[in-house]
Amino acid sequence: LVGFNLSPYLWKKIRYGLSAGRVQSVALRLICDREKEIAAFVQQEYWTLGAQLAKGSGQELAAHLIQLDGNKLDKFAIADAAAAGALKERFAKADWRVAQVTKSEKKRYPAPPFTTSTLQQEAARKLGFSAKKTMATAQKLYEGVAIGAAGTVGLITYMRTDSVNLSSQALGEAHELILRLFGKDYALAKPRAFKNKAKNAQEAHEAVRPTDLTRTPAALRAFLPPDQFKLYELIWKRTVACQMKEALLDQTSVDIEATAGRESLPAADAAAVAGGLFRATGSVMRFDGFMKLYIEGTDDEGEEKEGMLPPLSEGETLALRDLLAEQHFTQPPPRYSEASLVKTLEEYGIGRPPTYASILNTLVERKYAVLEKKRFVPQDIGMVVSEHLAKHFERYVDYNFTAGLEEELDQVSRGEKQWQQLLGEFWSPFKARIDQKMTEVAQGEAITEALEENCPECSRPLAIKLGKRGKFIACTGFKDGCKYTRPLVKDGEAEAAEPVLSEEKCDKCQAPMLIKDGRYGKYLACSAYPACKNIQPLVKPKGTGVTCPECKEGELTEKKSRYGKLFYSCNRYPKCKYAVWDPPVAEACPKCAHPVTVDKTTKRDGTYRRCPQDGCGWSTLPAKEAKPAANAKPTKTRTTKKTT
Repeated sequence: LVGFNLSPYLWKKIRYGLSAGRVQSVALRLICDREKEIAAFVQQEYWTLGAQLAKGSGQELAAHLIQLDGNKLDKFAIADAAAAGALKERFAKADWRVAQVTKSEKKRYPAPPFTTSTLQQEAARKLGFSAKKTMATAQKLYEGVAIGAAGTVGLITYMRTDSVNLSSQALGEAHELILRLFGKDYALAKPRAFKNKAKNAQEAHEAVRPTDLTRTPAALRAFLPPDQFKLYELIWKRTVACQMKEALLDQTSVDIEATAGRESLPAADAAAVAGGLFRATGSVMRFDGFMKLYIEGTDDEGEEKEGMLPPLSEGETLALRDLLAEQHFTQPPPRYSEASLVKTLEEYGIGRPPTYASILNTLVERKYAVLEKKRFVPQDIGMVVSEHLAKHFERYVDYNFTAGLEEELDQVSRGEKQWQQLLGEFWSPFKARIDQKMTEVAQGEAITEALEENCPECSRPLAIKLGKRGKFIACTGFKDGCKYTRPLVKDGEAEAAEPVLSEEKCDKCQAPMLIKDGRYGKYLACSAYPACKNIQPLVKPKGTGVTCPECKEGELTEKKSRYGKLFYSCNRYPKCKYAVWDPPVAEACPKCAHPVTVDKTTKRDGTYRRCPQDGCGWSTLPAKEAKPAANAKPTKTRTTKKTT
């Protein structure tokens, strides 16, 4: 309902072919708002001080400064190199003593079995799959795969679900499997149950799991293509692991006092000398539990891993090996990956997980955003559409409003609210808003932004405009004949290079030619523009020495299509449009006397000569292998295997 009415509005006010939607537009806003956060981010410097220490036995450990002169240090307490250097000098001759050793046991529990959303997130993290690829692959596993003598078998349960529950049959299979593969130490006394944390969860189906847990990934490897095998293995491991015992870790935290100059002071004064408190942390896996089979992925690329510490006791003295002052800078929030965007949409309670794959795909297809290093980067058109909707339809792209509407739709599905009532409450103000903005907003308003600068050619005002390839600066006198434009230089980008004078002369007016940058690279353009609009490629096409068979005047030259594929065309283009895909040869066809033949290369037949004329069909291949003429109907052949 939202997209069906908002999309035509965008066609009229911005550009034909755009789209909007109740969930799509909110997802786009998340991406664009994050980009604004990144653009507004101001990097801040900070430093840390670390100490490499050693026991008398020579075992080493690393610690970092957490407290100075009795005051706890915040992240930015050591602001610059000078402050870090002063601290490093202060503790270079300090006494180091273990003040406190704290040990604790930590339990780590497995993640619940997969829902649609968590399956998409984990497949993105661990397998690099897009949401679309994950759902397409899961669909094939659900519909069935040929498994030898067993025939076609559905390998997983329905993959569109919000549930984290497993059937009693699956729980029983998991328990027996864990006992058999890992032993009783890894099996639970009773099944583990999970609670769904997602808003507006619909739990009509159970979690995504293998239909038969006894079908291990190893047993199915021979029957599954690589992508299907990887996804099945992920689902199987997650399902089994969720019913295994928790992992046990022994965590140790050691606080170390560093006191400078204590030995040179009288005992009475030494106690009053303030110093630094350094901390070292470590953990040891006592029992791996479910982690023996499966560890959940994470979106935190900077997650630190704790190492092991040597045995230490309170009061023990340590020797300083080295002090390391390290510079850091705060980082902007990361752009959304498919996994983190799906997670955020689900946390807000926006949309249904089964639709996320198609929605994210639409954002890329509409060129609202591109994926760079698996992160969404909004494009100019995406930013324009998002800002326009946020300005004129703020309520309908608000995160909380969309989530609230999702809850009301769920109330309808549960029979708690009448759909006619919900539709009436939504439609009347929404339709009125569209009608108002259709009249109120001028066409092109969203894609034109005034600049306080005049055109160097006609003195009219300049403006930022939105074209098919993004934003650029153009003269507002375009309709009156001024065609001045220039690239829009964004923050962090280099200024566009000025045209360079070449040694070439224009073959039409003899004016010098300029080297310019274009969409497909550098090219030559006449300096007398706009009086002369001659342009030529910077690198001259490679000639073949073969005369064009059509105009009998030009030469066939080697060129590249916009997609990088080689072809051969007449150098008198556009007057002569003759072209062939294969390298031309100045030898006439013995069958139809066409003055040019070509060398065709294929994987099956290698290189052979053929006539490029439609309907001729001549080639140097043996007659039984010769390809049929272009207008001939293909014949059907059937091959049978002979068994012995």
